[in-house]
Amino acid sequence: MCVTEPIRDKKDMKKLAGYFEKKGQIRNFAMVVVGFATGLRITDELNLTWGDVYDFENDRFRTHIDLTERKTKKTKQVKINYFAREALRKLLELRKKQGTAAAHNYIFSNGRGNENHISRVQAWRLITNAVKALAIPGNIACHSLRKTLGYYAWKYEHIPGIVIMGLYNHSSFDVTKRYLGIIQDDYDAVYDAMVL
Repeated sequence: MCVTEPIRDKKDMKKLAGYFEKKGQIRNFAMVVVGFATGLRITDELNLTWGDVYDFENDRFRTHIDLTERKTKKTKQVKINYFAREALRKLLELRKKQGTAAAHNYIFSNGRGNENHISRVQAWRLITNAVKALAIPGNIACHSLRKTLGYYAWKYEHIPGIVIMGLYNHSSFDVTKRYLGIIQDDYDAVYDAMVL
């Protein structure tokens, strides 16, 4: 069985999100951006409703998503950053035009006129087909979105490992290192960065 990897290059992250945006597939664009920005498991992400991210009474986006993770049953508060909010805003505008923007409706609805979200299998197909079309290296699938948040935080933002470990509720940093797919190239970059 192949282990899903994070997307290691920031350019590839932008290419994947842009792939759907350029095609006018705003739902899929938002799904990828929200996945990168929140690090939610795909099942938790697909189960989000508009009421989880948008306050219809005050006509504004919430600052955080409050959820109970389906896998661990742990409660979690996840910040909705600027990029996720803007992707969701594009999708919300589209849903308002379609008359399907209501607090109880799924954000990533399947578009068949009912109130179901797309399936995990459909999300996997969308992402893996896009990755193949874009020739993004690695074993990239839905879970890569979640892993990419931690990898990006560690590699590019230099967030301490203990914070990333807490983000994922891992029991040790060794688990987090394996999860993020830290490879010899990452270690070699430390040696190459050392200059006198």
